[in-house]
Amino acid sequence: MYEFRTIDGPLPVMAVVDERLSTTTVCLSSKYGSRDDPSRDCGLAHVLEHVLMSAPVGPVPSFSEYVERLGGHANAETGLDRMLFYAQVHADDAEEITGLLQHAVLDPRWDERTLPQEKRAVFQELATAAADPSDVVQDAFLDHLFPGHPLGRPVGGTRETVERFDVAAMAAGHEERLLTAPLSLIVVGPAVPASADPLLAGVPATALARLGTAERDLASLPAPGPEQPVRWPDEFAWVCAGARSVGNHDPRRPHFNVLAQLLGSSPSSVLYRRLRGEAGLAYAFQSWNRGYGETGAWRVLAGVDAGNGDAALAVIRGALEEIATDGPKPDDLDSARRQAQMRIFTSVDAPLECARFLALRSGGPADWSPAAEVANIAAVSAADLREAAAQVLNGWRAVVRPEAP
Repeated sequence: MYEFRTIDGPLPVMAVVDERLSTTTVCLSSKYGSRDDPSRDCGLAHVLEHVLMSAPVGPVPSFSEYVERLGGHANAETGLDRMLFYAQVHADDAEEITGLLQHAVLDPRWDERTLPQEKRAVFQELATAAADPSDVVQDAFLDHLFPGHPLGRPVGGTRETVERFDVAAMAAGHEERLLTAPLSLIVVGPAVPASADPLLAGVPATALARLGTAERDLASLPAPGPEQPVRWPDEFAWVCAGARSVGNHDPRRPHFNVLAQLLGSSPSSVLYRRLRGEAGLAYAFQSWNRGYGETGAWRVLAGVDAGNGDAALAVIRGALEEIATDGPKPDDLDSARRQAQMRIFTSVDAPLECARFLALRSGGPADWSPAAEVANIAAVSAADLREAAAQVLNGWRAVVRPEAP
């Protein structure tokens, strides 16, 4: 059995302690995401994430390289509303790596060599995403759902914006945005390292004093783009359809999460039986809900052959309309709740996934825990799903890529 702990301090800690583990995973979760970048500097957070993991830190050439030389794994990711920096190492190395990670993110050493190589890596990421219609359609969907808003901008930025960044821009973004955003430390391992205390780790007090001092600008949300007919191409295409949901810490978030399981890619889901089993209209599809600060996005992503697009969307909408009107059948509701709960159990059981799971939920209600999340899902009722489905239908939008001229 594991023990879930929270520890207050200049750097709040959320920990899952399991003495059976031989590894320790540490993750810094910052509430600085791409939505917080200035509009002309779209992609700044993403490039900064790359640089911080690859720049010299302490006595080592880069945090990522040092962790990998120890046999561990290190990585980072940037989303719309937060950045994650994490490493999984042998428990014997946890004290050193926990402190080193804090220095890499909070007290970096800027040099002129790291930025050019990381910009090249970002350009390759952007090119890879641009060549994948299943990625492109998701960016287009969010742009349509949040037109002109930071939530509708591409996380990675554009080649044009990334080209402009220099070391001074990185340092300014770090000083003005990352250091002032709320930050949490996540630990999953047999013990919480003493170096989880940033003062013991030697992090400058001046940096710690700035954490969480900036308020996120929750700019008024614009109306979604007008609903338009989908222009299907004469080839296989990806369609992304859905609507706004609720924020990450909204008590209704579990309703939309369970709705995503009810219409997910599992053979137990309503949508799987109808879209793939009965109609044979889509082999690859998935549904999920993602919460942000003040809102969220519930969506279905499906790959469809030429000529099948309208029929596939009709099946998806039909399933939502039935839920919004009659609610799910009891056995389907039970299955969807179990699927949503199992996603939590499997995340908690895998240390690295557990750290990411906790990181994405850090900064919420003080009484939150994995057990509370499971209980909230168990409490989702048929009436809750009727309301969630009705909200999705009310804001329904669909975008396809590639799109017919």
